[in-house]
Order: sequence, then structure tokens, then C-alpha cells
Amino acid sequence: MRVLEDVGRIFDLGEDLTIGLEEEFQILDGSSLSMANRFEDLKAAGDAVFGAPLAVSELIQAEVEINTGVHVGFEGAREDMRSRRAALVQAAESLGLALCSTGVHPFSDWRDQRFIQSPHYQRVVEKLRYVAWTNNTFGMHVHVGVKGADRAVALCDSFRSLLPVLLALSASSPFFEGRETGLHSTRAQVFIRSFPRCGIPDIYGDWAGYAEYAQFLFDSGSADDASEIWWTIRTHHTFGTLEIRVADAQPSFEGSMAVAGLTIALVATLMERYDATGKLPVHEGRFIEENRWRALRDGLDGTLIDLDQRRESPAGEIVKALLDDVSAAAARLGLERELAGVERMLVDGNSAQRQLRMLRDGMSIEEIHRAMVAETMASGRPESAANRVGVEI
Repeated sequence: MRVLEDVGRIFDLGEDLTIGLEEEFQILDGSSLSMANRFEDLKAAGDAVFGAPLAVSELIQAEVEINTGVHVGFEGAREDMRSRRAALVQAAESLGLALCSTGVHPFSDWRDQRFIQSPHYQRVVEKLRYVAWTNNTFGMHVHVGVKGADRAVALCDSFRSLLPVLLALSASSPFFEGRETGLHSTRAQVFIRSFPRCGIPDIYGDWAGYAEYAQFLFDSGSADDASEIWWTIRTHHTFGTLEIRVADAQPSFEGSMAVAGLTIALVATLMERYDATGKLPVHEGRFIEENRWRALRDGLDGTLIDLDQRRESPAGEIVKALLDDVSAAAARLGLERELAGVERMLVDGNSAQRQLRMLRDGMSIEEIHRAMVAETMASGRPESAANRVGVEI
């Protein structure tokens, strides 16, 4: 465990707006498309295809994660992730496996899953028990570098209010345990509402306020290290980044990049405002929780609350307002393509909306899952129709 003062210095010595991306994938049997406990096999094949370490373990053996390196601009992170997705797909195909990147698997039974046999994950399972057993969920994480520990906490405090909007945009998990759940992001309910120290963090004000709480967790034996603070946004103790963890995994590469691009543009916009004024809007968690519930329940089909105006608006209109708000920062960072991708999601539907549209058109959950697998497996192929946001397979 790092001493909290040392972690603060990582931020103080850090660099603004460095970028890292993480994506999680279901490992599937190539025929049944049910989850397959084949992480070790896929890691060996993936590392060989990529020519360097590629696959990263998560809690269960039917899950694989890929992470980009640290990049000073989004284009480098984008192409890094594209090449990693493509290598992972190639490796999976060589083993007769398939991949899917949606927030949950729609029908595999958690009782069939096995855990990664590392000391870290064994401790997690021992502590969380049923919560860990049933957590077959998949997300996308965006790291954005922030210089200054107090500044990082101020940005984190303010960004909390934006988390439900990103959840609504990224929702990709309307089916679970073989049925429609009535939720657009079942992952957010299964993971965020089950894990301890998860969901929307409190307001901490500055690094000292956050460090006092983190130290309490370590001293009391509640957490062995900072990786057991599972908030949907957190100050990362190793990288000196804000890590935004709220999004469902995205089957479409372009959809994933659109959500990541908007996330980075939002951080950059808040950063500029904080540097100009020394303050940012901050809302209490009980108000943000109302939006979190609306986002996971209805996604882009529902309404969200403008917390400053205390009135509700269609979720799509809230996203459009954010696009206008961040357009200047996005232009400076070269994120215009990603914001255009968000606009296409608003027109064509995000993953949850498209899956539900398929269901209403008469497709079974298994058939819809197969379509999401096809979309995921098209990763890294720039000319593929399946790799464009809003195209139904």
C-alpha cells in the first residue's frame, strides 16, 4: 500500500490530459456463445499475436481485459486500442472462441464461472462472497491525467454529477439471466449496487479529505489496497489519473471511442473552468443518485434531471447540451470525430436501444447476443459495417 502522501505527490508531479483506456470482454464458446473459462488459453494466444503482453485478468476466467499504454493525445490511444482489439479477436478465433463486449452476458449462469487463482482475486472472493460470485459484469474505464492532488479531488467532486449521463449514453445491458430486465444498464444494478465502496463517491473537497477516508479503510482492514475502492470515478493511486469507471462495455469500437472521447472532453472542460475560477459546481450524492437510477433504468429513452435547474429533460437533450458545452475543448484535443460518434448514437440508438429494437422486431435474446458478438468481433476492422455506430447486424 502506498503512503497517501506519496500518492499525492504522484499527482503533484503528474501531467494533465494523458490518456489510458481499458476495455473488458466476455470470453465465449464459439458455438454456443455462452461464457467459457478460457482466460489462460486466450492470454497465451493473445500475447503471441500481439508480440507483447496483451491480455489482463479480471475476477473470473471467462473475462479478459485489454489496456492501452499511456498516451499524450487521443489519436494514439485510439489506434493503440484498435490494434489490441484486433489482436484479441484474432487470438480468440484461433482458439475457436468468440468475444462480446456488453455490460453483462445475457444468459450464462454465474454458477458456471470460475475465478482467477491469484492471491489478490482470492482475497476479493473471500471478502465479498456472494457479491463476487454473481458479478459477471463488463465495463470500460477511461483514465485522464490530472496534475495536482487537490485539483484532482476538486475535478472528481464535480465530475460525479456527469456520471449518470455517461451511463445513460453507454448503456448496453438490457438482458440478464435469459430475460429482459426492464433496465438499460443491468450491469450498473448488478455491480454498482452490490459491491461495497462502489457507486458515486462522497464529496471530499481536497486531497487531505480524501486521504483521511482512504487511510481509514486501510487502517481498519476494510480494504487491503486502493483497488478495492470501486467507485465509478476515483483518483488512481498508481497512475495519478482520474479513472472514470461508469460506462457499460461497448460492442462497437466506434461506440467505445465515442464514449471515451466525450469523457475526456468533459474532464478537459472542467479542468479549464477550475483553472480559470478556482471552483466548480458540486452536487450532493443524494441528488446524483436520482439521475443514476434514471440512467440505468431508461438510458437514452428516459429523462434526466438538470441538477442546477431542478427540472427534468430528455436524456438525449442533456447529452446534446454537454456536446455543445465541450465543443471548444474537444476541438483543441482533436476529439471532433468522437463527438460526432456520440451524435450518431443519439440518432441511431446506443447499444441498449438497438438491442431492444431487435427484441421488438421479433429476434430472440440469443439472436441479439449473436449480433452483439458479431459487432464485437468486427473490432479493429475500419471498413467493417459492423464497426460503425448505429449499424444493426
